[in-house]
Amino acid sequence: MKDRPNRREFLKNSGVAALGAAALQMNGEAATAGPLAVAVGATPQEYNKGLPTGKLGRLSVSRLFLGCNQVSGYAHARDLRYVPKLMREYQTDERVLHTWQLCEENGINTILSDPFERPVRLMKQYRQERRGKIQWISEVHPQKYQYEMTLQDLKENLKVVLSNEPHAIYIQGAICDAFVHRGLVQDLGEALEAMKSSGLPSGLGAHSIETPKACMKAGIQPDFFMKTYHPDDYWSATPREQRIEFNVDSRNATNHDNIWDIKPEETRETMSRVKCPWIAFKVLAAGAIEPERAFRFAFQGGADFLCVGMFDFYIAQNAALAKKVLTGQLERSRAWQA
Repeated sequence: MKDRPNRREFLKNSGVAALGAAALQMNGEAATAGPLAVAVGATPQEYNKGLPTGKLGRLSVSRLFLGCNQVSGYAHARDLRYVPKLMREYQTDERVLHTWQLCEENGINTILSDPFERPVRLMKQYRQERRGKIQWISEVHPQKYQYEMTLQDLKENLKVVLSNEPHAIYIQGAICDAFVHRGLVQDLGEALEAMKSSGLPSGLGAHSIETPKACMKAGIQPDFFMKTYHPDDYWSATPREQRIEFNVDSRNATNHDNIWDIKPEETRETMSRVKCPWIAFKVLAAGAIEPERAFRFAFQGGADFLCVGMFDFYIAQNAALAKKVLTGQLERSRAWQA
């Protein structure tokens, strides 16, 4: 009698296939039984090399690029507590490397991630073993609760981040929000100047629109802003009358991990006055919004780039959708800043 499959084989043959099928159903496509349509190690039949690019400093960056919350297990799954573990089980090291390779083959030339152990280790492996050329934007992100962080924490973490040889850097959004919320805008500016001294494009992140507003008021000039931007009419979004500023990624009981831009109209209006590149993120509201609608909303709203978390089975599709949106008619009121 054949031995029963071990845990790894079971996940590969059943759980992974189920996850792929479920993802297809969520995207409005027919699900089929069996393994994923794109297996680990496979390459797509058609490439999308024509994805438009813009400039971050000297870097030429595809206007759609990959966020890596999936690598670190940040699922933003509302109250579905099992999803982060499911995502980590699916995102094996080999699958992450495969996903990055698919990005390059489909015209996506940049990824963004935290500077923690797994993304750093896999980036080194990707560069060494696969000779990957994908560009890396790294967070400056001490492993500490953001409301307990100091300027010195940021400066010490910057040294570690630079030793990993990223192509660009920025301070993670929840951290910037916490510094602004505590009235430490000048500390944020000092950290940014230390980052700029590296010669790398250096940016600031934000979930709250109050963060870029405070930075602009203080005369702080990043090379780029990372700011959340998405429609707020999906059913799981917090009702407008219950939304709280500076609540995203907080430990407050009122943070339900279900909305990342509580004032999209104000985001659009404020960012229209920003004279540096704007990278919009959380544009899918962690999977709540269809990609084509989300991409059009963000680019028409003024974003120069979109940072989007994607599983391997979405890379080719989303690259094609971004190209479709960008090469079609866009009603932008904000001039391209990159």
